[in-house]
This record gives sequence, structure tokens and C-alpha cells, in this order.
Amino acid sequence: MAYIDIDGLDTWTETRGSGENIVVLLHGGLSNSDVLFDLIGSSFEHNFRVIGFDRRGHGYTADTEEPFHYDDMATHAIKVLEHVGASKVHLVGWSDGGIVALLVALRRPELVDRLVLIGTNYHFEGIHELDLDDDAPPVGLLESYAERSPDGADHFPVVAEKFMAMATTEPTLTTDDLARLEHPTLVLVGDDDLVRLHHTVALYEALPAGRLCVLPGASHTVVMERPQLVAAIIEDFLEGAEPPETLLPIRRALGRT
Repeated sequence: MAYIDIDGLDTWTETRGSGENIVVLLHGGLSNSDVLFDLIGSSFEHNFRVIGFDRRGHGYTADTEEPFHYDDMATHAIKVLEHVGASKVHLVGWSDGGIVALLVALRRPELVDRLVLIGTNYHFEGIHELDLDDDAPPVGLLESYAERSPDGADHFPVVAEKFMAMATTEPTLTTDDLARLEHPTLVLVGDDDLVRLHHTVALYEALPAGRLCVLPGASHTVVMERPQLVAAIIEDFLEGAEPPETLLPIRRALGRT
């Protein structure tokens, strides 16, 4: 655990495990890297080097006056990867982290091996209407922020407002953008996700090497609700054959993996 300087911003990073292949965990909005480490990251440590970091205004990384933009978050992520010397990684992103993963892969495809997108939308219209009351944030969210943020609990409403401004206007990717991604990509959601199911299917169908997993009885917080199952599915994907071998291929028989 250490801070690294990324363009003058002390960015909290952590590395666990010592495998040759690298998994980078990209946390969700208003969350932090500890969440993914604790829920699923530990499952990968025996086979992978696992890296996580807190984006600006999240976790142990302080905020600045600038608004939030997914493009800036992708730039930050790329510079973290370059700083730690990660030349080819698996990106595992949850929610906002999945959006960041998409943008990193589009901008720097050579840095990415495989992608895991959990509860991820490629366009802001793909999610159900958000209702985040600054005076009554979801249970545990403010407490988690207050425990870690160098800015203190009083800064949470500022971060929440920035998040809402971004999430209701970004991202604006298209299926043509997604079609450029040749990386093997696992799209994973709960059947009652914040991301609309038809949007998730459109994401999957646009990806040249996409795979789709919809978990029943789960929501946008599927990594909290079914952490062991989610971790097992991800690990199977990261270590499995590409393209996968199936007995009755349909989509993949047409050249789509």
C-alpha cells in the first residue's frame, strides 16, 4: 500500500499477489479499491498480481476542484498502469470502473489483455434513473468515505454532486466504438441491475469477442451479493481458452467469439 504521484495527485495504490499476469481492479463510483479487493480480489491473488487504486475523490485519494469526467479517469488509470510498469493487464471494472476499463481499452488497446465489465453501461441513457439523495446516501457509503477520504466526511456531498453530474451526461460511446474492441470481454450483470438489460445485451452483441453472464436474483451490487460466484466466473474467464470451446456454437460459428 502506497501513494504514487500521478500529475501531482497522490494516488492510493495497492498490490497483492505475485503472479506473472496482472489483474487491475477498477472500483465503482463513490466506492474505493478496498471494496473489490475484499469481495473478489483475494480470489485472484494465488494466480495473479492484483493491483487496485483509488481514483480522484474516492477512497484514500483526495479530490481536487475539477469536475469528474470518465475520460479524465481513463487518463488517470493509464498513467497508473504506466507508473507501475504494467504493460499487458486484465481490467476488471465494476460500474464506473467498467466504463473506465472500456475507455482505457479503446485508447490504449495494447495495454489490455482481457476485460471484465460488471454492471457497466456504455452510454448514460443505458441506466435506470438515479436517485442519490446527498442527505441520505445509501447505507454505509458515507461511513466508508469518511473512514478513508483525506478531505473528510463534509466533502462527500461535493463528490456526490460531481458524480451525479457525470453519470447523467456521460459516457456517450456507441456500438461502433465497441465494435473496435477485439479483446476477449466478459459482460456480467445481475438480472435486476441498474443498467437496463437491453442495454447490456446491446453491449455484449457489439463486442467482437464478448461473453455474457446474467446472474439471477442479483442487482447492481452483484459483487456484494454473490462475491464467491462472481470471483469464480471471472477467474474461469481469465484463465480459460479463447475462443471458448463449445459443442453447439451459433454466434461464435459465424466468426464472433
